[in-house]
Amino acid sequence: MKTLPTYKTVVTLPGTVKLIENTWITLSDGVRLAARIWMPVDAEQNPVPAILEYLPYRKNDGTAIRDRVIHEYFAGHGYDSVRVDMRGSGDSDGLLFDEYLPQEQQDGLEVIAWIARQPWCTGSVGMMGISWGGFNSLQIAAHRPPALKAIITVCSTDDRYTDDCHYMGGCVLGSDMLNWASIMFAYNGLPPDPEVVGDRWREMWFNRLENTSPFIESWLSHQQRDDFWKQGSVDENYGAIDCPVYAVGGWTDPYTNSVPRLLEHLSVPRKGLIGPWSHSYPHTAVPHPAIGFLQESLRWWDHWLKGVNTGIMDEPMLRVWMPEALPPRPFEAEWPGRWVAETNWPPAQAVPDVLFFSDGSLVKTSESEDKLTLVGAQFNGATAGVWCPYGNKFGLPVDQRTDDGLSLCFTSAPLTEPVEILGFPHVDLKLSVDQPNALLAVRLCAVAPDGASRLVSWGLLNLTHRNSHEYPEPLEPGQDYQVSVQLNVVAHRMTPGHRWR
Repeated sequence: MKTLPTYKTVVTLPGTVKLIENTWITLSDGVRLAARIWMPVDAEQNPVPAILEYLPYRKNDGTAIRDRVIHEYFAGHGYDSVRVDMRGSGDSDGLLFDEYLPQEQQDGLEVIAWIARQPWCTGSVGMMGISWGGFNSLQIAAHRPPALKAIITVCSTDDRYTDDCHYMGGCVLGSDMLNWASIMFAYNGLPPDPEVVGDRWREMWFNRLENTSPFIESWLSHQQRDDFWKQGSVDENYGAIDCPVYAVGGWTDPYTNSVPRLLEHLSVPRKGLIGPWSHSYPHTAVPHPAIGFLQESLRWWDHWLKGVNTGIMDEPMLRVWMPEALPPRPFEAEWPGRWVAETNWPPAQAVPDVLFFSDGSLVKTSESEDKLTLVGAQFNGATAGVWCPYGNKFGLPVDQRTDDGLSLCFTSAPLTEPVEILGFPHVDLKLSVDQPNALLAVRLCAVAPDGASRLVSWGLLNLTHRNSHEYPEPLEPGQDYQVSVQLNVVAHRMTPGHRWR
């Protein structure tokens, strides 16, 4: 068995930390949010900046272990670190009706203002989070609260419709949507902690059980990119964000497309980092190598919240892990590769690699005029892995040859020299269908000399969404259509002898 790298564990902190197990933040409508706060022991005499993480995952049990590691670290390095249960979750009052609602954002604005007013805070606040906390960090930043000076957003998205667990290319992500809705339905059914809320716990619990519906009802009621999804999608107005943004993702996590888009479209100081990781903070994520993410975050916070020149903004805008080719397996504990960097995004020196379809091949010259026919099989895709594998030992794509055999495939000649790609692959197609509704899946694979086919990237398109996710148009059977499918952003190194498919 391969031995994983040994990482240094921080066991001491430079400052003594004071923990406030629970305090109440009373909002303007009287609802109280439960908060846990780590701070330097002398913060009330010598105020320091604050860092907020704002989640529905229950600070007293759901994320308690993770919270202690992260927030105690920041407090030990001179910050107030605040973990807040959102309205309707954990020990907080109220009800949680869905993800990323305007109420959640408004509450977050009040929380930031409350933190900034406290005697232990200098008035400067940062916000960070992974997944839900990464989403609402971006969303709240777009409201421009005066005290919010910078954010770190990890495994999040700028577009709730095209890049979340509900839809992809206008296609329902059935397994992941249902899975996530079930998890949140279970969270909503949990009681608050009687030691925190007292005798009200049963009343609060029954209120949640009786008055929160499964989120999937609203998600499936909005199958186009309408106002339901636009709300909370910061790509509707990137210019609304006026504080510095550090966007982080991982190649084995589905929430990575937003990193290069944020770098391209934001006008504020910004950085991007993409490692080999799954859906976890990079100091604990697999595949390895992990990094000292808390140390990296501290450099960001020291620069933007304390005005310390840590050198972080002198470094390249984007750093990514360039993975080497591996045999397709459902789990990787470690992914070989190396770090590469781009000073800007999109890179000024980017060189596109254009290939054409021709008689089952991918070629550098003109495309074929031959027409090919495919009758789709609904079990095609069984080898594609899980949309969000979470670092589990069964989630990554396995050998694609089974699905290749059920698809129209075009394969290049073996490479004669190494090739590295970084960016969004896309495919332009001319096609016709025999039904008014049709779905298209496009996979980019790397075929090893032994024939094993590894999934490198993929994309979906509901063909009725070919011109707009907001205004679908039925297909006319037999009519030719020109469509473009964008695949997920990817970095991949191909070695001689491998072929594209």
